[in-house]
Amino acid sequence: MFTFLTRPLAMPLIVGAIVFVAAGRIDLPMVWGVLVILTLLCIAVAVFADRGMMRERQAPGPGNRDRFTRPLSVVLLVAHWVLAGLDVGRFHWSQIPVPLEIIGLVGYALSLTIVFWAMRSNPYYSSVVRVQTERGHSTVSSGPYRYVRHPGYAASLAGMFFGGLALGSWWAMIPLSVVMIAFIRRTILEDRLLQRKLPGYAEYARQVGYRLIVGVF
Repeated sequence: MFTFLTRPLAMPLIVGAIVFVAAGRIDLPMVWGVLVILTLLCIAVAVFADRGMMRERQAPGPGNRDRFTRPLSVVLLVAHWVLAGLDVGRFHWSQIPVPLEIIGLVGYALSLTIVFWAMRSNPYYSSVVRVQTERGHSTVSSGPYRYVRHPGYAASLAGMFFGGLALGSWWAMIPLSVVMIAFIRRTILEDRLLQRKLPGYAEYARQVGYRLIVGVF
């Protein structure tokens, strides 16, 4: 029970600690808004997500084809949170207008809702790039996968952008932009792997023509 209660809170607690320590203060309403939304997502995933998918995400099986994105993203996301805290809390190097911050917060909530939808629809939603042969990996075409082939990545990218706006620092968007580029690269790698190795995926790719944004990419 203790693990069930604490695990969903780990990520928002870490993010909050980094931002607030960097800021030197906790009276930052937009930061609290971001943390509340992130906490709700983490709790929803812990309660409703497929158990096999959660085990895969926490301890992926063999065959990862992208060992670059995760470690890079961890470093750059920490830099993003530190910069955001320093900027909005201590030094005020830049300022995102409040209406844009509010748009960012709403967009962040919508983006994480789609991330959750993708995770609920896809029991093979791994934290690495691999074909999960031992789990009977099959092509998923329901839910948001009817519209683009990688809705989880699309929503995660949108969430990064909108969440960055909500935190209120233009400087903090710089490391975030590199993370977003790395995720686009990962999308391409994963899509190529699935077309080669996952039965039915090549046909699905012909039917759903876009990876991330309908009509664009």
